Amino acid sequence: MKKNVFFAAALTLFIAAGITGCKKGADAVLPKQKDGKKLTEFFEKYQRSAETFTVDAATGGVITTSKGSKLTIPAGAFKKLNGNLVASGNVKIKVLDIFKPSDMLLGNKPTITTGGAMLESFGEIRVDATINDTVLALNDKPIMVVMPVGNGATGQQREIPMWNGVEPDQIQEYVMNGHNHLNQPTTVTQQVFMATTLQWEQINGLGAATPTQSTFPIDALGQWRNCDALYNDPRPKTTVLGYFGDGFNSESNENINSYMKPSMLFFKTKTTNTLIRFTVGILNAAPGKDGFLSYQNSIPVGQEGTFLAISSKNDKFYAEMKDVTIGTPAPGANFFGVDFNMTEVSESGLLSLINQLNTK
Repeated sequence: MKKNVFFAAALTLFIAAGITGCKKGADAVLPKQKDGKKLTEFFEKYQRSAETFTVDAATGGVITTSKGSKLTIPAGAFKKLNGNLVASGNVKIKVLDIFKPSDMLLGNKPTITTGGAMLESFGEIRVDATINDTVLALNDKPIMVVMPVGNGATGQQREIPMWNGVEPDQIQEYVMNGHNHLNQPTTVTQQVFMATTLQWEQINGLGAATPTQSTFPIDALGQWRNCDALYNDPRPKTTVLGYFGDGFNSESNENINSYMKPSMLFFKTKTTNTLIRFTVGILNAAPGKDGFLSYQNSIPVGQEGTFLAISSKNDKFYAEMKDVTIGTPAPGANFFGVDFNMTEVSESGLLSLINQLNTK
């Protein structure tokens, strides 16, 4: 029996339909479409991989990643999933740390909450541990992490909330309520797979950021943790729509069984460690107005930042990087629109554009 699942651009209510959640790296399901597969493989080729270390279970130790993150592991920190303490032996530690916008983009780890709020990141990390291929948990002793992400201030220390990474399942949907190219409510009836992206939900605990680094605890293994501050901005908010023109790949509105789509839109806020991915597609768009929109009324008017529009189309990459100040909606409108005119780029050219976000 066919089910209806309703999708709202500002707040999504999903009903599961037996589709497995998307995974990173080798676990990701590549889309059948050639262009979607090409872009997916590009991201997986260049995204940051976990690093492996070894520590003595009895004594613990300090490890430092190639990106400069330092993890202090206490003595007797690990236990097996049955609760038994791991008293001795070499424990294999895998660490994946992310703190640059380029790595957030390539690793599908943007800075947005499950409710659509913007975050400023002071470090994202996942730690896994095994002994003789047996998966381990923490023995009620947190791992302390220091990451080279400062608060940009001059001498102040700032408390930062902790967040848990949530990867929503890809859900088969039949009816979608969304917004068109004029940000007006509209409905599309179609079988699709939603492209999911990791989002963050707040948990107990606090970290601290100084001008040069952030320090925070990891309370669980095998889960993403983020030391992030809510992007509190008192300015009025608006909805932002990005129009891809003839650069949009229509397969982005079709069955893409992957967290990737062949057309994607990102926004890096100026001078802060905030990267947003616009995942909500424009429905029933007029010619040339296909693309993506933000959560409703979520972007501050006057916000400066840089957009990066990306498409994989006809076995080629297209992109445009564009510095924009979000303006006030035109009279009678409830959104601010941004037009893109993407040009063909090589694989190395696309990677260069992504890396440029680190200095924006």
